[in-house]
Amino acid sequence: MARKYFGTDGIRGRANGVITADLALKVGQATGLVFRQGDHRNRVVIGKDTRLSGYMIENAMVAGFTSVGLDVLLLGPMPTPAVAMLTRSMRADLGVMISASHNPYDDNGIKLFGPDGYKLSDDQEEEIERLIDSDLSKRLAKSPALGRAKRIEGVRDRYIEFAKRTLPRALSLEGLRVVVDCANGAAYKVVPEALWELGAEVIPVGVDPDGLNINRECGSTSPATLKAKVREMRADVGIALDGDADRVVMVDEHGQLVDGDQLLAVIAESWQEDGRLSQPGIVATIMSNLGLERHLAQRGLSLLRTPVGDRYVLERMREHGHNVGGEPSGHIILSDYATTGDGFVAALQVLACVKKMDQPVSVVCHRFEPLPQVTKNVRYRNGGGAKPTEHETVVGVIAGAEQRLNGHGRLIVRPSGTEPVIRVTGEGDDPDLVEAVVDEIVGAITEVSAAG
Repeated sequence: MARKYFGTDGIRGRANGVITADLALKVGQATGLVFRQGDHRNRVVIGKDTRLSGYMIENAMVAGFTSVGLDVLLLGPMPTPAVAMLTRSMRADLGVMISASHNPYDDNGIKLFGPDGYKLSDDQEEEIERLIDSDLSKRLAKSPALGRAKRIEGVRDRYIEFAKRTLPRALSLEGLRVVVDCANGAAYKVVPEALWELGAEVIPVGVDPDGLNINRECGSTSPATLKAKVREMRADVGIALDGDADRVVMVDEHGQLVDGDQLLAVIAESWQEDGRLSQPGIVATIMSNLGLERHLAQRGLSLLRTPVGDRYVLERMREHGHNVGGEPSGHIILSDYATTGDGFVAALQVLACVKKMDQPVSVVCHRFEPLPQVTKNVRYRNGGGAKPTEHETVVGVIAGAEQRLNGHGRLIVRPSGTEPVIRVTGEGDDPDLVEAVVDEIVGAITEVSAAG
């Protein structure tokens, strides 16, 4: 069933364009009706990042939830994983995070969590969509049953203590000089405080949100700021989160980037050594580098691949009982601790390895040599018919390219989920061959698309 509102990570779009106050109110009403059950006062927790539009969306959702009889607990700016954790901890019936994650400030979004802290199922999202487009006027709460709303204090401290408890009790980060870039986003207060409490010397950047500067030339999607600051301050390590802190990348003492694949390797090997891996392997997406897969295989660990999206990673983890999974972008899911990606908790696991090994981050976090990778995008005419990748000519060219790689590389040809673009990615031991086969596929797609 085609979705009208929900994508792979909630509802997202331009604030006051796609995400309007009217839509936010209807989402609150529809979701509240789906989760309103039992005789007790149902309640929802709402967190947000630092976007200017968060005020508008938050107030509209409060109106929606209270109009159908749910009480609302407002958390203020909090990381997405903190909202998921607090939904469970506070025994709420529903959790909401108002954020567009790593997108620019003029986008915003609505992420929903069930009482177990997990994102909603397809069936639940489809039911919410059905209700959004229906007349709910006869299902509103009677006057005495309207919900109440209040702002909750002390939730930052609860998340800080939760994050600290993911480390061994005796572990201290004393002696580590850490630059942390909070992307002017949801973690701008909690993460520097937590690192300081753990004993680190903390140099914070991206901690001055003004409603418009979230993810702007900072954070995990723009690590140049972090790299420069690490070199300037001669720090031991840099940590960059995105706007809602569910993803992380790191920088070593030389200012070199450590992506999600390397972080997965560090955590997987450390947990394997400590007997903490629930299965002999991890879950990652089709975009994780083949070098990671080969490296893990040498350690006796498998890599299960999913489509792009942390939602699919988590589904596969739950299906097969894995407790480590993630994406190259830095969505790292450690299900022993969290029900969604938690960039800060993932970073703490890596810092624990740095302290345990007593080695520089450049040594600890360089586990394998990534294979050369090339990605090229091809725009096509979106006429509503078959995509170019389904044309027999393109199918034949892709098959021929895979034969030429002959097991020494991978090809990923996938349509974008948000625009009429085909993304062609190739990786392999021979960079010239990878470039050649990618160009061949791009040429075939371009020709087919031009022919209409």
